[in-house]
Amino acid sequence: MPAHSRDPKSIPLSALQHYLFCPRQCALIHNEQVWAENQFTAEGQLLHKKANEGPDEHRASGTILRHLHVSSETYNLNGICDIVERSPSGILTPVEYKRGKPKSHRADEVQVCAQAICLEEMFQTHIPEGHIYYGKTKRRTAIALDEEIRDLTLSIISQTTALFSNNETPTADYLRKRCDACSLIDLCMPGALRLKRGAKRWFQESLATNPQL
Repeated sequence: MPAHSRDPKSIPLSALQHYLFCPRQCALIHNEQVWAENQFTAEGQLLHKKANEGPDEHRASGTILRHLHVSSETYNLNGICDIVERSPSGILTPVEYKRGKPKSHRADEVQVCAQAICLEEMFQTHIPEGHIYYGKTKRRTAIALDEEIRDLTLSIISQTTALFSNNETPTADYLRKRCDACSLIDLCMPGALRLKRGAKRWFQESLATNPQL
């Protein structure tokens, strides 16, 4: 389950990805403290565990820092970087591990950019790019931390902060591609799915009480 900060004003880095994927999912997890596991979340946690295990490494090609806690006072962010690589010249590169493959939306990129924003504030440096390692492809994807992704990330930070402050849970429509893979689907019951299941339940109950239907 995603870690929650004790500071109610602080936004976990994972919440930004949750918000961009689905604001309702973000509110359920971080406002209502609701969580459920499925195959995808279990596989994701296993991949994170493998990335986080072991000590930091110091090589001629640079340093590998594992499970690094990061934060930003400016944007009230906190979280953990799976891996941060530091080159001999001091350039930092956050590396986020994901179980699947590159996605059509930019939630993973926003999470990596937010990690970079935290690192830049902590170490007073500039980070030109981050990486995402996808377990399904077993390859890294380089993410240029340009103005476009930074603007999107700051916008999502602002919207997530408002969601936390309002402490409200948005409604959601059922989108098969998004909702069927979500571990919270049975707890969330998005609009169209709720109606569909409600109609099915009504029919089953009616059939049970009146077999002639």
